[in-house]
Parts: sequence; structure tokens; C-alpha cells
Amino acid sequence: MGVKRVVVCPYDESWHCHFEKICCELKAALGGLYLRIEHVGSTSVKGLSAKPVIDIDVVIEDYAVFSEIVSALESIGYHHEGDLGISGREAFKYENKEHLMKHHLYVCRENTRELKRHLMFRDYLRSHPEAVYEYSRIKEEGAALYPEDIDSYIKHKAPFIERIYKEIGI
Repeated sequence: MGVKRVVVCPYDESWHCHFEKICCELKAALGGLYLRIEHVGSTSVKGLSAKPVIDIDVVIEDYAVFSEIVSALESIGYHHEGDLGISGREAFKYENKEHLMKHHLYVCRENTRELKRHLMFRDYLRSHPEAVYEYSRIKEEGAALYPEDIDSYIKHKAPFIERIYKEIGI
């Protein structure tokens, strides 16, 4: 397997439109099985530099509908991967989605710790432009220092993320 390059780009206004396009496809397949679909991660924060990958959380009330969610997502090319070691978040990979921007898809039950972390971190950044500036700088610096080492890039960002989590109480 080849080396996965760490690429961080300046904020792109089109990321929201790409999220909406993915969201429309998900809504059509999922019908009334979900509560809401959230754009999370760095591409969801105006002005924030990010890896050009859309992060999406499909929020469900409880796991009673999960098997139906899996079937509906399979019908449009997604495959359940399990929680990948993060409790409260079920990951899905996909095939044949060249018409959509690269994305990560997760299904989370309402009120789980992982969903709260995603939303609170996103919302904090959305309301703190100075943090967006600082986090962008840290991410760009990390990508420059570790262009072929995703683990070191993640470690480089960790102190900033942990500081914000502490500030917002998660």
C-alpha cells in the first residue's frame, strides 16, 4: 500500500455544497430512519483549513433502526465497517461515489459522547474566529512537517484539540 499524503487546503466555499449533495443522496436512501444529518469536522467550519474530506454524522434516535440503516446505505454503495475502535460511532466506507467529494460517513446515536464531541468542537470553532486561525496554522504546519506521516500529523494537532475539549467541558 502506498504512503497516504497529508494534504491540508485553505477553506473552500464549495465544501458546504459538496456536503449538501452527499446529504441529498443519503436522505433519499434513508427516508425517515434518521433524526438529522450533520456536517462535522474541519470542512464544516467557515475559514478553517482542512484535509479536503467531508465528515458526516447521520444521527439516529436509537439502534432499533440500525439494521434498516445498514440496508439502506448498502443499497447505495456503503458498507458497514464497525466502530473502528470508537464507541458510539459506526463507520461506513463506500464504492462507486466518483460523483461525490471524498467523505467519511458515520452513524451515531443521539446523545452519545462521540456525537457531542463532534458537534461541540465544531460549534466552538464556528463561534471563535481566533481559534479557527490558530487551528488552521497548526494544521498547515503539521502537514508541512509530516507530509507522509498521518499519525505524527494527528499528534501535532492533539494539544490544540485537547485544550478546546477542556475549555468546553468534554
